[in-house]
Amino acid sequence: MAELKLVVGLGNPGPEYAETRHNLGFKVIEALDERLGVAVTKQKFGARVGDGYFQGCKLMLLKPWQFMNRSGQAVATAVGFYKLDLADLIVVTDDLALEPGRVRVRAKGSAGGHNGLADIIAKLGSDEFARCRVGVGACSGWRQVDYVLGKPAPEEKPLINDGILRARDAVLCWLEAGIGTAMNDFNSSQV
Repeated sequence: MAELKLVVGLGNPGPEYAETRHNLGFKVIEALDERLGVAVTKQKFGARVGDGYFQGCKLMLLKPWQFMNRSGQAVATAVGFYKLDLADLIVVTDDLALEPGRVRVRAKGSAGGHNGLADIIAKLGSDEFARCRVGVGACSGWRQVDYVLGKPAPEEKPLINDGILRARDAVLCWLEAGIGTAMNDFNSSQV
């Protein structure tokens, strides 16, 4: 049996959040779905999931279907059900510290102020899992919550769309070649 890899994209459920900055994790899952033909439509673990293969690797795409700060339970349930090693998990999320469109891949680390990551770390009891962050830029002059729950300005959209596709490619690189290669290939290149 092929080894299972779990790719989690963070966002908030519901049409009112679909195009917000905070839903870039969902957008990357949708880009992976489109690229790989993995329909993320099943309801399981308190999430929307889809199963498929890439380069001989079995994968599950997962979108937790609770609000961002409660994402951890769906992730922890899936990890526990499949008895996954945390090295087989990557979480994709938005990041205020990165310019729009920038992508940063890490093997592990803190939540960095991201409530979704904080909840996953708390529920897993570990920060030893990969993450792929997609930049949305700093929220100068905004309350942080209003900024991330807002829609990107028209001039930001092309950069953010490029970031979504770069994050998709970073996840595919992680699946195929591992975290080290994904970090080398995607952290050094500019938008």
